[in-house]
Amino acid sequence: MKANYHTHSTWCDGAAGVEEMILGALEKGFTTIGFSSHAMLPGDPYDWTLTTDTIAAYAEEVRTLAKKYADDIRVLCGVEADYIPNLCTPDRRIYAPIAPDYLIGSVHYVLAPDGARACVDKSPESFARDVRDHFGGQVETFVRAYFAAQREMASSFDFDVIGHPDLIRKFNGRLGYLDETVPWYREELERTADAFAASGKIVEVNTGAISRGWMEDAYPSADFRFLLRARGVRFILSSDAHSAPALDCAFDRFADAETYVHLCQ
Repeated sequence: MKANYHTHSTWCDGAAGVEEMILGALEKGFTTIGFSSHAMLPGDPYDWTLTTDTIAAYAEEVRTLAKKYADDIRVLCGVEADYIPNLCTPDRRIYAPIAPDYLIGSVHYVLAPDGARACVDKSPESFARDVRDHFGGQVETFVRAYFAAQREMASSFDFDVIGHPDLIRKFNGRLGYLDETVPWYREELERTADAFAASGKIVEVNTGAISRGWMEDAYPSADFRFLLRARGVRFILSSDAHSAPALDCAFDRFADAETYVHLCQ
């Protein structure tokens, strides 16, 4: 069964419409495609998320096309919802009006000690600037805050899948800010693996950084996956696709690396 549950379209920051992504999935032999548009964020409007005015129309289009292609492929309607402490949460009750088939919970922003909202994955330049301006130049402080948010998210809210759980690594190849072998980082991974296991949630193996040229590895790293697997955590394989060609990016490399479950079976 070939499936991808982390798929973006022009409803958020994707490059293709929902139907184009479905047709791309059919060409690649998928049996399931799940859409997971970025949910609304607090504050000023963002051009890469759904809004309170568009989320219902997004769900309606996905479900209309699911019926159209029901004989060929299973199409699911999900949401990727951010966790920012005290600002937004990936909780099923919030999205009850569209009755999503599943929710992905993700951390893209970290609250800095000065209250600033620091983006984890916008660009290498913004990452370096946020470390300098809002974390006193201390990458360790930023990284620890990121994993603390991941643990709190996993433990506190009703959602299904933990998205790209070590996204904090994204720009490390360009900036070299993180030695993944140091004891404090290993401690963060072990504590986070414990929290994920206790939550019972599924963790995605996400190949999105490969398709976008940032890494030649998936999230989570092989070492992190080892810790999660040892604790009985379940995985799904997803590409975080923003275009049809990326739907099965590196699936040939990672499909045999883990035993994967499927959503909404």
